[in-house]
Amino acid sequence: MGRGPADERRIVVSAVVMRDDAGRVLTVRKTGSHLFMFPGGKLDPGETFAEAAVREAREELGVDLDSRSLRTLGTFAAPAANEAGYTVVAEVFTHPPVGDPIACAEIAELAWVHPRSAAHADLAPLLRDAVFPVLAGTARHTD
Repeated sequence: MGRGPADERRIVVSAVVMRDDAGRVLTVRKTGSHLFMFPGGKLDPGETFAEAAVREAREELGVDLDSRSLRTLGTFAAPAANEAGYTVVAEVFTHPPVGDPIACAEIAELAWVHPRSAAHADLAPLLRDAVFPVLAGTARHTD
């Protein structure tokens, strides 16, 4: 079975939610973007979603996640933040905060944002419209 046009317009990534004691979530802004998103990114060939989450956290934040502490939050989809006409599909994990995250690699800025601040204008659609409502307990469930 071949890939159809819809498959070609999807960006598949792994992402990590780390919350502090106040319930805020660590977000990152990549160089050249004005939107904040979760740490994470595309998988390398042969890499699992969990392996990508650990690698991306090390590259983007300078912290080492313990893969045994990753918990699957779910798979979420939303319009891509930086690629018009694309949909990002993210396997999202939670992990307790570790170390002292700093902006590394292509990351220009870090920000701790509370999920109830989902109306925040500088959040990527994946956070604002898909994941933050779940974290804030305000997601609408459909049957």
